Amino acid sequence: MKTIEISAKIQICSHIELTNEQKSVVEAAKKATSGSYSPYSNYKVGAAVLLDNGVIITGSNQENAAYPSGLCAERTALFYAGANYPDVPVRKLAIISRQGNEFGKEVCSPCGSCRQVICECEARYGSPIEILLCSDTEVYVIQGIEALLPFGFGPKELNK
Repeated sequence: MKTIEISAKIQICSHIELTNEQKSVVEAAKKATSGSYSPYSNYKVGAAVLLDNGVIITGSNQENAAYPSGLCAERTALFYAGANYPDVPVRKLAIISRQGNEFGKEVCSPCGSCRQVICECEARYGSPIEILLCSDTEVYVIQGIEALLPFGFGPKELNK
Protein backbone atom coordinates (compact mmCIF):
# COMPACT_ATOMS: atom_id res chain seq x y z
CA MET A 1 0.00 0.00 0.00
CA LYS A 2 1.15 3.49 -0.81
CA THR A 3 -0.04 6.84 0.52
CA ILE A 4 0.27 10.20 -1.13
CA GLU A 5 -0.32 13.57 0.43
CA ILE A 6 -2.00 16.41 -1.42
CA SER A 7 -1.59 19.98 -0.25
CA ALA A 8 -2.65 23.37 -1.54
CA LYS A 9 -0.92 26.70 -1.21
CA ILE A 10 -3.52 29.41 -0.60
CA GLN A 11 -2.69 33.00 0.26
CA ILE A 12 -5.27 34.67 2.51
CA CYS A 13 -5.42 38.45 2.53
CA SER A 14 -7.79 41.30 3.23
CA HIS A 15 -9.39 43.28 0.40
CA ILE A 16 -7.02 46.20 1.12
CA GLU A 17 -3.97 43.98 0.54
CA LEU A 18 -5.00 43.13 -3.03
CA THR A 19 -3.20 44.65 -6.00
CA ASN A 20 -5.12 47.25 -8.02
CA GLU A 21 -5.68 44.68 -10.77
CA GLN A 22 -7.07 42.15 -8.27
CA LYS A 23 -9.28 44.83 -6.69
CA SER A 24 -10.80 45.73 -10.05
CA VAL A 25 -11.71 42.10 -10.77
CA VAL A 26 -13.18 41.64 -7.27
CA GLU A 27 -15.23 44.85 -7.60
CA ALA A 28 -16.56 43.65 -10.95
CA ALA A 29 -17.57 40.33 -9.34
CA LYS A 30 -19.36 42.22 -6.54
CA LYS A 31 -21.32 44.27 -9.08
CA ALA A 32 -22.15 41.11 -11.03
CA THR A 33 -24.11 39.74 -8.05
CA SER A 34 -26.87 42.20 -8.89
CA GLY A 35 -27.49 40.36 -12.17
CA SER A 36 -28.13 37.08 -10.36
CA TYR A 37 -31.45 35.35 -10.96
CA SER A 38 -31.75 33.30 -7.78
CA PRO A 39 -35.39 33.23 -6.64
CA TYR A 40 -35.07 29.72 -5.16
CA SER A 41 -31.87 29.91 -3.14
CA ASN A 42 -31.54 33.70 -2.71
CA TYR A 43 -27.79 32.94 -2.97
CA LYS A 44 -26.50 35.51 -5.44
CA VAL A 45 -23.09 34.78 -6.95
CA GLY A 46 -21.01 37.10 -9.08
CA ALA A 47 -17.90 36.17 -11.03
CA ALA A 48 -15.49 38.27 -13.04
CA VAL A 49 -12.69 37.18 -15.33
CA LEU A 50 -9.79 39.36 -16.36
CA LEU A 51 -8.57 38.52 -19.84
CA ASP A 52 -5.00 38.88 -21.06
CA ASN A 53 -6.07 41.89 -23.16
CA GLY A 54 -7.32 43.75 -20.05
CA VAL A 55 -11.04 43.18 -20.69
CA ILE A 56 -13.12 42.14 -17.67
CA ILE A 57 -16.10 39.84 -18.31
CA THR A 58 -18.71 39.24 -15.61
CA GLY A 59 -21.31 36.60 -14.97
CA SER A 60 -23.88 35.76 -12.32
CA ASN A 61 -25.72 32.62 -11.34
CA GLN A 62 -28.96 31.95 -13.22
CA GLU A 63 -31.34 29.55 -11.47
CA ASN A 64 -34.18 27.60 -13.04
CA ALA A 65 -37.15 25.76 -11.52
CA ALA A 66 -35.78 22.66 -13.26
CA TYR A 67 -32.62 22.79 -11.11
CA PRO A 68 -30.12 21.17 -13.48
CA SER A 69 -30.98 23.77 -16.10
CA GLY A 70 -29.44 26.72 -14.24
CA LEU A 71 -25.88 27.94 -14.59
CA CYS A 72 -23.26 29.12 -12.11
CA ALA A 73 -21.67 32.58 -12.28
CA GLU A 74 -18.21 31.20 -13.00
CA ARG A 75 -19.30 29.20 -16.02
CA THR A 76 -21.46 32.08 -17.28
CA ALA A 77 -18.41 34.38 -17.29
CA LEU A 78 -15.91 31.82 -18.61
CA PHE A 79 -18.17 30.61 -21.42
CA TYR A 80 -18.95 34.19 -22.47
CA ALA A 81 -15.24 34.99 -22.50
CA GLY A 82 -14.45 31.86 -24.53
CA ALA A 83 -17.22 32.54 -27.03
CA ASN A 84 -16.42 36.22 -27.54
CA TYR A 85 -12.65 36.24 -27.03
CA PRO A 86 -11.65 32.72 -28.13
CA ASP A 87 -7.96 33.52 -28.56
CA VAL A 88 -7.47 35.58 -25.39
CA PRO A 89 -6.30 33.74 -22.24
CA VAL A 90 -8.02 34.23 -18.89
CA ARG A 91 -5.63 35.61 -16.26
CA LYS A 92 -7.82 36.01 -13.16
CA LEU A 93 -11.19 34.81 -11.89
CA ALA A 94 -12.91 36.40 -8.86
CA ILE A 95 -15.97 34.89 -7.18
CA ILE A 96 -18.17 36.34 -4.40
CA SER A 97 -21.63 35.65 -3.01
CA ARG A 98 -24.32 37.88 -1.58
CA GLN A 99 -27.53 37.26 0.31
CA GLY A 100 -29.77 40.29 0.48
CA ASN A 101 -27.48 43.30 0.81
CA GLU A 102 -24.71 41.42 2.61
CA PHE A 103 -21.71 39.84 0.92
CA GLY A 104 -20.86 36.35 2.15
CA LYS A 105 -19.17 35.93 5.52
CA GLU A 106 -17.32 32.90 4.09
CA VAL A 107 -15.41 32.73 0.83
CA CYS A 108 -17.41 31.56 -2.17
CA SER A 109 -15.84 28.47 -3.71
CA PRO A 110 -16.67 27.03 -7.14
CA CYS A 111 -18.72 23.84 -7.42
CA GLY A 112 -17.24 20.71 -9.01
CA SER A 113 -18.57 21.47 -12.49
CA CYS A 114 -17.10 24.97 -12.36
CA ARG A 115 -13.76 23.59 -11.18
CA GLN A 116 -13.74 21.27 -14.18
CA VAL A 117 -14.50 24.18 -16.55
CA ILE A 118 -11.67 26.22 -14.98
CA CYS A 119 -9.39 23.20 -15.50
CA GLU A 120 -10.36 23.05 -19.19
CA CYS A 121 -9.84 26.82 -19.55
CA GLU A 122 -6.32 26.54 -18.15
CA ALA A 123 -5.60 23.65 -20.54
CA ARG A 124 -7.06 25.60 -23.47
CA TYR A 125 -4.69 28.53 -22.99
CA GLY A 126 -1.77 26.64 -21.44
CA SER A 127 -1.51 28.82 -18.35
CA PRO A 128 -2.85 28.84 -14.80
CA ILE A 129 -5.64 31.19 -13.77
CA GLU A 130 -5.29 33.18 -10.56
CA ILE A 131 -8.48 32.41 -8.61
CA LEU A 132 -9.79 34.90 -6.04
CA LEU A 133 -12.33 33.38 -3.65
CA CYS A 134 -13.91 36.28 -1.79
CA SER A 135 -15.87 36.93 1.38
CA ASP A 136 -16.86 40.32 2.74
CA THR A 137 -13.56 40.65 4.64
CA GLU A 138 -10.96 38.39 3.06
CA VAL A 139 -9.80 36.83 -0.18
CA TYR A 140 -8.21 33.46 -0.82
CA VAL A 141 -5.71 33.87 -3.65
CA ILE A 142 -4.99 30.62 -5.45
CA GLN A 143 -2.51 30.22 -8.30
CA GLY A 144 -4.27 27.75 -10.58
CA ILE A 145 -7.07 25.23 -10.35
CA GLU A 146 -4.85 22.32 -9.31
CA ALA A 147 -5.08 23.50 -5.69
CA LEU A 148 -8.89 23.09 -5.84
CA LEU A 149 -9.00 20.14 -8.25
CA PRO A 150 -5.82 18.09 -7.79
CA PHE A 151 -6.94 15.22 -10.06
CA GLY A 152 -8.62 17.27 -12.75
CA PHE A 153 -9.62 15.64 -16.02
CA GLY A 154 -8.30 17.39 -19.10
CA PRO A 155 -7.11 16.98 -22.67
CA LYS A 156 -3.95 15.14 -21.61
CA GLU A 157 -6.05 12.33 -20.11
CA LEU A 158 -7.77 11.85 -23.48
CA ASN A 159 -4.49 11.69 -25.37
CA LYS A 160 -2.93 8.77 -23.48
